[in-house]
Amino acid sequence: MSTESYDQLAIFSVVARERSFTRAAAKLGMSQPALSRTMRQLEERLGVRLLARTTRSVSATEAGEHLLRVIAPRFEEIDTELAMLSEFRDKPAGRLRITAGEHPAITILQPALAKILLQHPDIHIEVTVDYGLTDIVAEGYDAGVRLGEQVAKDMIAVRIGPDVRMAVVGSPHYFARHRRPKTPRDLVRHNCITIRLPTYGGIFPWEFEKKGEELKVRVEGQLVFNNIAMRLDAALKGLGLAYMPEDLVQAYVKAGRLIRVLSDWCPPYSGYHLYYPSRRQSSPAFTVLREALHYLG
Repeated sequence: MSTESYDQLAIFSVVARERSFTRAAAKLGMSQPALSRTMRQLEERLGVRLLARTTRSVSATEAGEHLLRVIAPRFEEIDTELAMLSEFRDKPAGRLRITAGEHPAITILQPALAKILLQHPDIHIEVTVDYGLTDIVAEGYDAGVRLGEQVAKDMIAVRIGPDVRMAVVGSPHYFARHRRPKTPRDLVRHNCITIRLPTYGGIFPWEFEKKGEELKVRVEGQLVFNNIAMRLDAALKGLGLAYMPEDLVQAYVKAGRLIRVLSDWCPPYSGYHLYYPSRRQSSPAFTVLREALHYLG
């Protein structure tokens, strides 16, 4: 295969993953006309349409999806081997891409990355906050961070944090106007600040458990958010009850700005894990990341 063919396939994999000529062109350092021309040449050479284009977006056709599944792991292996060349340098170097939920990105990754980047200036790390259960191999990530129970069985997983517990909280102003819920079922009569997550295909049901009884309550309210900061701010302003990671609201509860309810219905979950394919074990830069995040318990 010619060098031009390899280049075209590499460019196609970026376009298919980014689903945008604009983002792909910026990532590749190419002009959009040059990128579009390269994709047309590849499609003409293969005799099949790989990309479905609209005025706003681009997506892989069925043939394109098949090609991406075939070539993406190969390019990832090449990138891994190139990164491993840093073993011959005096210090680890390379670029790592990580996908993580918002909570672990803020509470676990960010503090650890501050130390890594100061100690290893040749390591570059990109973190994408994503609530979906991303296929890290297909999407070209080096690793992901999720709760232990969400990690696929074919991945290597390393625990990087303590157990996680949720908390239902509301402001004193809110509870001055509403009776405190005694059981999770009472939440259906409350104005709840709801969460929209792609993993669940819509509004996330609040999960509870007590003495072996598990409940998933589909709460409703005036507000729907998909991020932590806005849910917390709304709860502090008395706009409803919020379902939040315990560690993010403890200081507000202690200060009296939030009141916690239903704590006996909120058991701990397994902590966050760093997960990755086995072939990622040998990258020096990745080893630095893994060791910095390792949780001793």
